[in-house]
Amino acid sequence: MSAAPETRTSPGTRTSTEPRTAPAAGTSFAALREQLHTAAEEFAGGADALEDILLGMVDDVDRAVREPLEIFPVCHHSPASALAMARRLREKRPGVVYLELCEDMAPLLTELRNCRLPVALQAFASDIDGFPPDWAPLSVVAPITEASAEYQAVAYALDTPGVELVLVDRSSDHVFQWDARRPAGDDREEAAREDGAALHGEAVGVEIGDLRPRFAELEEHLLRHGKVRHWSEWWHQYVEVPLGDGDHDTYRQVMFLIGSLFRRLAPGDGDRVRVDEDRERYMWTRMREHLAATGTDPADCLYVCGAFHAASRVEEFGVHGADGFTVSPRTATTWQYGLIPSSHAAVEAQFGLASGSVSIAAAQWTKNLKRTRVEPYRLEGQAGTEKTPPKKTAFRKTVAGETAAKKAVAPGALPGADTGPASAEDRLSGFLRRPPALDTLDEAELLGWSVDVVRAARRSGYLASTADAIAVFETSILLAGMRDRAKPTPYDFQDAAVTCIEKDTVPGRRDVRRIVESMMGGDRIGRVGYEALPPLARDVHDRLAPLELDLQRRGVRRALLDMTSRPELRACSDVLWMLRRLMPHGAARPIMGERRLGERSVQESWDLALGTHQRALIELGYEGVSLEQVLEQRLRRTAYGPRATTAEVLAAVEDATLYLGGRRLADELGTRALEVLAGERTVDGAPEVLRRVRGLLAYYRTAEPALPPWIESFVRAGYAHYCTLLPTAFRDEDATVGQVAAMLGFLFDMEGLALSLGCDRTQLELAVAQAHPEDPAKTALLWAARVRLGTLSREELRARCDDLLASPLVVPSYPRYLSGFVHALEPVPGLADVVVEAVSKAFGRLPDSVLLPWLPVLITTLRSNAGDLAPLLIREAGRIFPARLPALDAWIPPWRRPPAPPRAARPGPAAADAPRGAALLPAHPATCDALAELLGCTEEWAPAGGPPPGATGAALLTVHPGTCDALARLLGRDEPWAPAGRLTA
Repeated sequence: MSAAPETRTSPGTRTSTEPRTAPAAGTSFAALREQLHTAAEEFAGGADALEDILLGMVDDVDRAVREPLEIFPVCHHSPASALAMARRLREKRPGVVYLELCEDMAPLLTELRNCRLPVALQAFASDIDGFPPDWAPLSVVAPITEASAEYQAVAYALDTPGVELVLVDRSSDHVFQWDARRPAGDDREEAAREDGAALHGEAVGVEIGDLRPRFAELEEHLLRHGKVRHWSEWWHQYVEVPLGDGDHDTYRQVMFLIGSLFRRLAPGDGDRVRVDEDRERYMWTRMREHLAATGTDPADCLYVCGAFHAASRVEEFGVHGADGFTVSPRTATTWQYGLIPSSHAAVEAQFGLASGSVSIAAAQWTKNLKRTRVEPYRLEGQAGTEKTPPKKTAFRKTVAGETAAKKAVAPGALPGADTGPASAEDRLSGFLRRPPALDTLDEAELLGWSVDVVRAARRSGYLASTADAIAVFETSILLAGMRDRAKPTPYDFQDAAVTCIEKDTVPGRRDVRRIVESMMGGDRIGRVGYEALPPLARDVHDRLAPLELDLQRRGVRRALLDMTSRPELRACSDVLWMLRRLMPHGAARPIMGERRLGERSVQESWDLALGTHQRALIELGYEGVSLEQVLEQRLRRTAYGPRATTAEVLAAVEDATLYLGGRRLADELGTRALEVLAGERTVDGAPEVLRRVRGLLAYYRTAEPALPPWIESFVRAGYAHYCTLLPTAFRDEDATVGQVAAMLGFLFDMEGLALSLGCDRTQLELAVAQAHPEDPAKTALLWAARVRLGTLSREELRARCDDLLASPLVVPSYPRYLSGFVHALEPVPGLADVVVEAVSKAFGRLPDSVLLPWLPVLITTLRSNAGDLAPLLIREAGRIFPARLPALDAWIPPWRRPPAPPRAARPGPAAADAPRGAALLPAHPATCDALAELLGCTEEWAPAGGPPPGATGAALLTVHPGTCDALARLLGRDEPWAPAGRLTA
């Protein structure tokens, strides 16, 4: 062996020098090398980088073919790869299958039989350690479809006794260690907005055989000369169809060649190349370790990997490759594993495939099976697949017996197996020289497509007819001829249907392109079975069993709960409200009924779509074993987060009280709210804090015998806190008038409780006195606060409003004063009549030339800044203004009415002898006699106009004079006691 330097150059890539191993003497690819050498000299004018690339591709194929451990290159979700895999597994029957898949996902494979494909293997981590916090949560998914080579390998290994399946790719933890995070906004975001395309969420996708040109100019060249629109269509036309009927050696060599071509023409992205090479080193290191540990013969193994990695040139390549690659340790992140539902649209959106390509591939897979009569591998008991007939089961038993017998034979003498990879002949030369086989037109199939698409279009509202079916048929043939195809592909038929049926508008929800995709197989959506669900998801289904609904099916289910006749449904109601709190919108949506502090509905109606949101329910199971545990963890995470605000912590207290009950967690979070409040230096959350505290106080005062200690401390600390920040908030331009009004609302609403807990009202008076706002709205708010404190009378406030209207310089800013007055209704609701009066005077006194320009400003200001307080203002206006239009002409506003006459003076001494007291009692004594009889009183009526018989006055004062003496000393009174029966003046 001799090594010569090789210079690899491609447009847009960096030049690198790397060793290229010369082919062994007598290799079967000598003719192909000579052909490519001649082509390079003819087209490039001599041996240069083009020859190095072309001959290097042959070297890559030769090296992969001669590897003792058979490499099976695949492309993701390729029917040709799946068909070739099924054939090869039945011919070779390997004892060990090495699969390019994250090694930590191996325990999930046995649960595939409990699911309906397509599904995705998922590794999920919410509590991360060793990665940036903003990456959380971490999620890795590997989708599995029936028309994929990896599923064929998994089904063969799991259902064949004595076969070992080994996953050799990097772990989920290394996926994030090695790969740089993709930006949030990429090309997949727009495609993932649809329902089926969002099943994988924000997960990073990994799968076998991501085979696509990384050289943009190369892909553009292939699409343009292939007369196709996207890469999926090119692959279907020029790879899938030719390889569908090819033999095993031809398939392998062609896939090796394509992988080598894309690898050598890849752009010089250093990070991506480094990750690819590290993955290849990782996989070959793991395979050599397994071979050394088990003593397995490499000839009895099959290595399933992507064609891009099969043409690897790293030193660790092969069972005899170099050792010494060190795998970095995993981080301390705790990973959870499970299966989530997937769909064709989700796979297309995540891996950048054309819409409908996976559905067309699934239809092609079914067609290939019928044409070639190849028996695919399916897991026993797999939901959504055909049941295996008895003869197939017997065949599998025969295969299992032959596999066991094969293991007893010495290595190198496998009965019925190939003589080894090195004996493969050159199939590339003949494949590249042979013109493409012309697939004759299947008129029956094309006619069926045309009729079906017209029928589906009519159901969707299109005015399609038999003439359109004929037009689609003829146009499909015409498009195929224009694109040098003997037979229309599904993509040609799709273009023809769009051209002939879809005219100007789309009458229904689906356009013709989506109709064709649905007709070709549709967006098949998988489902994870009950046995494969995590404990939390199973617990949810068990607790909702009394509803008697199939919640695992997709779609919306209506649940009616009457807790009066069926008290056992209260537990279901609790589960549904927690699901509404934890899961995305639409998973559990209440139609009737509500749950608030101190309120419980006796009847509820729900729209449930747990089957549609199965992925979200499964990911909840990664966080805990019950809904209560997950909710408690999330509330704690919110309350103890580094950016937690007082309003958020109070919301967590309310949720803990609503959904979990008890006082333990609520008291703990309430104490945390007190700590967060003490550290806040802004008033941004004051409105929300006021609303939350009001609700919690109202609840505890009605539902608890005494207020919790934490809320008493919160009121006391909040009173002092907002008094301290009040003067600054009045002057701060960033503090809105609504936030300042909320602060005053907290201080005035909680004043009674705060004073009873030891706060000093003088602190509030000083804070208001120190406030000197410049903003008109805050000035009006300050005036309202002074009225509430008693330092400004209502008459003085009315006079100031009149002065504002009388000043031409202030009139343009008068709407802002009104906005402040409206916000003042939050802390001082008793000023509603003054605000109505101020607005009415403005409309009555200002001329139209002044009123009309700022009327829109007034309306928009009130709507944007005080929309929730406007109803209080409207009710007050309805109380003051007349209810009927005819009464408006004679109506006089209260502020224009003359003042009421002064009260009459008290009567002089001459009137002292007039009879005093209640006149109704002696006139109608029956009521008083009945009450006296009820109370057991036996005293007689006193004479009219005279004192009652016996001593008068308070009897307790004479019996217990100590209290009165103490009060007299406190007041400085030295008068002696009056004679018995009389009181001193």
